[in-house]
Amino acid sequence: MTGKDDLYQRYMAADREHREHAETCTACTPESACAAGARLNETFSRLQDAYTNRLRNKP
Repeated sequence: MTGKDDLYQRYMAADREHREHAETCTACTPESACAAGARLNETFSRLQDAYTNRLRNKP
């Protein structure tokens, strides 16, 4: 597996973790998230940005 594939795998894992947390956490709402939910959302957003930027800059 290449580094690029690793980025995609981490991006998808972060998406999965974020969704699973949002489905089970009673403290998270669509308007706000608990501390763990906020951290998961930040990780997901950062990896999503990195992945889409890589796609956008692909020759």
